[in-house]
Amino acid sequence: MIDPELVAVLDLLPVIDTTDLVAARVEFDSMMAQMRVEIPGIETLSIEDRMVPGWEGDPEVGVRIYRPLASAASAAPAAPVPGILYIHGGGFIIGNIESEHAGAAVMAIELGAVVVSVEYRLAPEHPFPAPVHDCYAALSFLAAEAAALGVDPERLVVAGASAGGGLAAGTALLARDLGGPRLCFQMLQIPELDDRLETPSMRAFTDTPLWNRPLAVESWKAYLGDAVDGDDVSPYAAPSRAKDLSGLPSAYISTAEMDPLRDEGILYGLSLLQAGVSVELHQFPGTFHGSSMVATAAVSKRSRAEATVVLRRVLGLD
Repeated sequence: MIDPELVAVLDLLPVIDTTDLVAARVEFDSMMAQMRVEIPGIETLSIEDRMVPGWEGDPEVGVRIYRPLASAASAAPAAPVPGILYIHGGGFIIGNIESEHAGAAVMAIELGAVVVSVEYRLAPEHPFPAPVHDCYAALSFLAAEAAALGVDPERLVVAGASAGGGLAAGTALLARDLGGPRLCFQMLQIPELDDRLETPSMRAFTDTPLWNRPLAVESWKAYLGDAVDGDDVSPYAAPSRAKDLSGLPSAYISTAEMDPLRDEGILYGLSLLQAGVSVELHQFPGTFHGSSMVATAAVSKRSRAEATVVLRRVLGLD
């Protein structure tokens, strides 16, 4: 049963239609622009858009850097702070750093961290591996420029929701396997992890608000291109396919009860635990995919507060 506070706004939520992707992107950007509100404390941040090197000859990647100001007269923190790679959602096909501006800014304000939000290339124009390569390039930039950014290289986190959660998990796998930047934590919220679409929740939720099985099908078709429905899909694209999860950073995974992605998030958490990775797993009742955009609902406030508490604890901020 959907939480009563969420039921009350169901008719106001947008319907995502990917049959016309250009229109879907415009509509999504318009919706997010209408939802933008003033961000308390935004004046305590330095915000900069920058292009950073792509991975192994790929095109440059756009990032937006949120840095806490030590004082009104200083453009850098007084001491090294955590660094967070923030990856937006949107089914690999929509979304951008503008749509996640508020989330990235609030994270930087609440944690006193440097947050790097990445403008990865979108499918289907740029299918796998382009998006995850861009995320890894942004992580490499964050690690390489840690001193210049005022970041503690021992406190690097990758975070994302929905497709961003899947890309965060893929980026963590890449970092482990390539001997890349050492992550201390991965925050995977309602993550999109499994292209096989076989879990009970994926089969059950065919018409749920905001995200459902038909949209998931289209999402993976766009992201995997010719590899869709294949047996050799890379775990960097679909982390649920990874056969070895040992040595990954500890994780927080959240799922929504009436979300087709629910079971793959829970199963990924269990697989991490079985591989010896510490995991905190939270399934929020009465919710659906993206229901946290109903910011006034008590369950949305609780999920946001919990994520902040978890990160503060992991990063030694309390």
